[in-house]
Amino acid sequence: MIAMDIRRDDLSGPEIRALLEEHLRSMRSISPPESVHALDLEGLRRPAVTFWTVWSGDELLGCGALKELDRRHGEVKSMRTPNARRREGVGRAILSHIIQVARSRSYDRLS
Repeated sequence: MIAMDIRRDDLSGPEIRALLEEHLRSMRSISPPESVHALDLEGLRRPAVTFWTVWSGDELLGCGALKELDRRHGEVKSMRTPNARRREGVGRAILSHIIQVARSRSYDRLS
């Protein structure tokens, strides 16, 4: 199992910008336009959104975000792992982190 470091991220690095561009391209290619709910960089920088990246040393392994819809309801946003790093537990790690944070915020619902 690879060592993973989950960090809160300000979305300023070129690696995360590239991964999010890949994410948006993919979502647009597989979903009808009205069903693409992925946020762009500005959407992910809004105060209601907390964004994390997953790293192994200097390598970006993935990302995910939690958007507060109201004080009792959060929404998982922008989970992505680069194609080359799939099936290594990165998605599971970031989702587990997001769920843990949602619990610490006392959300009754997580979408």
